[in-house]
Amino acid sequence: MKRLVIVSLIALLPAISACHTVQGAGKDISAVGHGVTDAASH
Repeated sequence: MKRLVIVSLIALLPAISACHTVQGAGKDISAVGHGVTDAASH
């Protein structure tokens, strides 16, 4: 399960680094949270 969380976070890194506004950062952080939640539930 840890491996899946790590892979999910690495996959989301380009989206996180691409945000240029506070709103974009909020969306990126939310996406990471959803990814971790999904990975943890499997």
